[in-house]
Amino acid sequence: MNSLMNGTEQEQTLNDEDSSVPWVEKYRPRRVDDLVYQREIVDVLKKVLEGAELPNILLYGPPGTGKTSTAVAFCRQLFPVYKLYRDRVLELNASDERGIHVVRTRIKEFAHRAVPKGGTPLKIIILDEADAMTNAAQAALRRIIEKNSKTTRFILICNYISRIIDPLTSRCAKFRFKPLPMESQMERLRYICENEGVNISEDSLAMLISFCEGDLRRSINYLQSLAFRHNITTDFIISTTGQIIEKDIRQLVLACHSSDTNRLLDASDYLRRCGYAGRIVIARLFDQLVDDDTLKEIEKSAIFEKMAVIEGRLLDGSDEYIQIMDLLFVIQSYFSHS
Repeated sequence: MNSLMNGTEQEQTLNDEDSSVPWVEKYRPRRVDDLVYQREIVDVLKKVLEGAELPNILLYGPPGTGKTSTAVAFCRQLFPVYKLYRDRVLELNASDERGIHVVRTRIKEFAHRAVPKGGTPLKIIILDEADAMTNAAQAALRRIIEKNSKTTRFILICNYISRIIDPLTSRCAKFRFKPLPMESQMERLRYICENEGVNISEDSLAMLISFCEGDLRRSINYLQSLAFRHNITTDFIISTTGQIIEKDIRQLVLACHSSDTNRLLDASDYLRRCGYAGRIVIARLFDQLVDDDTLKEIEKSAIFEKMAVIEGRLLDGSDEYIQIMDLLFVIQSYFSHS
């Protein structure tokens, strides 16, 4: 299939490398073979490039695992000439354009457009963050997928497959993107460091990756933020990534150990003034308490259950300060009875 798309030497090709672009774009995979770790979907797409039938595809999984890069790299190989790519591929971020109006206008118009003769008789619509679309928009999209199956294929991308309606998921080949393991991320970051002349130790890279929780995009963005430093220290990595330094989180835990409410309020206020995110406070508290010998296992279980409730409230938009104080007072009460 790919051999039909070569074009002439005079035509512009898809090559947007530029020293001024962010590293996350500069090092975005250009070919399907360049993708890290996700071998199942890579094997399927390579067969399509060799001539196999292309189904509608649903890519889902955590952020920063390569879903969008996979879709774009595949389309670039399928349509390597810029003009052809522009005519045959429509990229939309459904979180910005999530209503039924967009489905009935831009998507429907592109899907109904005739495919020029020659080459692959297909158009592709990439819908990023499709889980942000309303149910009405998803239902309308289902009808468009059915009516234009001869000439148009859809690549839907989402973090949460549970937010995609069943009539859509049943019409797609589904591929789950797993969080990238440490070694796969280390390999990619080492390559970037060598290319960019970044001097950073293996331990510091491992710390950076652990803070990003399998999100390679976030790791690369942070690495670029760190690159201007000649001496990349542990404290600087913690500061750049918005993590809480060990001394501050220990002070908070010690305040929970005490029965002094004012001390606990002061420690919490200090973290708030430092601008630490609520979810990071919860994560670091978990790390500290899981090995705390002064708490019984049943008490730890109750605290961790409370953490889950608080994290859910934060995701729903509750006030961070109030929720964190609620959690801290619960922790303090368990310490006081230990």
